[in-house]
Amino acid sequence: MPREEKKILKEDIMPLDVYIQNRKELRKNIVSFKKDRRIALGPYATFYFESYETMLAQVQEMLYIEKGGDEQLKDELTAYNPLIPNGKELTATLMFEIDNPVSRSAFLSKVGGIEKKVFIKIDGHSVKAIPEEDVDRTSSDGKASSVQFIHFKLNDEQIQKFKSDGVVVEIGIDHKEYSHMTKLSTENISSLSADFS
Repeated sequence: MPREEKKILKEDIMPLDVYIQNRKELRKNIVSFKKDRRIALGPYATFYFESYETMLAQVQEMLYIEKGGDEQLKDELTAYNPLIPNGKELTATLMFEIDNPVSRSAFLSKVGGIEKKVFIKIDGHSVKAIPEEDVDRTSSDGKASSVQFIHFKLNDEQIQKFKSDGVVVEIGIDHKEYSHMTKLSTENISSLSADFS
């Protein structure tokens, strides 16, 4: 299926033997593609902006690792299709990456609700992130998950502005325990602009 359809179907999946044959090259290509879609924010947070291509690669790789066939494929498509931008949004996996398990646990226990404090600014106009609602990303005791899935839903005017020359786009988190903002590079903006149809 062409990426314009905004979701992966069974017929988009390469047979396992074909994937195995081409895996090295495919992985190299997706790593290169993802380079401009990765944005670090502060010491621990990284946004990985998703697309049809990144999700297709993820599904193929999961099938390769687990070899669960059609049964697994259904679950993977249910999990990953909602993260493909629908043409009017950007979607990202937000990860808090702290190697030390003690430090990671201490940090996550302080940043409950952080998924509701993420925003993107387009020429100074703020758009709040909407967390994916598949599961609660902050536990009842106030501990945040180290992996968050978020959507930035933009209107036509914001999309037009995002794609315009010389636009300033910033991404940030405004949580009392983690407050950072960073500017997107022209490469970031160019790659993410392709997500709008």
